[in-house]
Amino acid sequence: MRLVIARCSVDYDGRLTAHLPEALRLIMVKADGCVAIHADGGAYKPLNWMNAPNVVVEAEDHWTVTNPKGEQLTIHLHDVVSDTAHELGIDPGLRKDGVEAHLQELLAADPTVIAADLTLVRREFPTDIGPVDLLCRDADGTAVAVEVKRRGEIDGVEQLVRYLERMDRDPTLRGVRGVFVAQVVKPQAKVLAESRGINWVEVDYDVLRGAREADLTLF
Repeated sequence: MRLVIARCSVDYDGRLTAHLPEALRLIMVKADGCVAIHADGGAYKPLNWMNAPNVVVEAEDHWTVTNPKGEQLTIHLHDVVSDTAHELGIDPGLRKDGVEAHLQELLAADPTVIAADLTLVRREFPTDIGPVDLLCRDADGTAVAVEVKRRGEIDGVEQLVRYLERMDRDPTLRGVRGVFVAQVVKPQAKVLAESRGINWVEVDYDVLRGAREADLTLF
């Protein structure tokens, strides 16, 4: 993990163009190549970022970050205050507890709740950036990656997108599609999922665990 604190300005050129004017910011470069620019605020979400895989080219006063799609992030370094690197090692990943872990367990026991033709291959399918909650196959034999959240927000969809990019490189999983499952999927997350070709499904935790009957729907 490399952490650079610098006065910088940033230009993004890709699906759209964006500019961050000069300010003091944190530039984070992760071991997998992900580059993120953070302000001292705004919770966890970076102001701009470029997911791995990408190529970082460093010049004296700027960095150029380019991904395989041709998108480019140019970071202009006006004054570097600090530049440090740390070896964090292999992270064991997030251990889910409570509702989210139980929700994953219930869906693994009966993936037809998500889609009628799904069968479970395994839980916690490993990738180089963390495990996918459920790996399933549909009736056509297509791999289906399922990400389970208690609350479905944009960051969960982005996480699933990164998993799908990794999994699609495996010839045995080529053409893998994604399903984002949560008790409640936020409107912005629905829009993002649909724009990335990802299905979303809302499930009722109490119904799944047998605490109450499913609501009767009249047609």
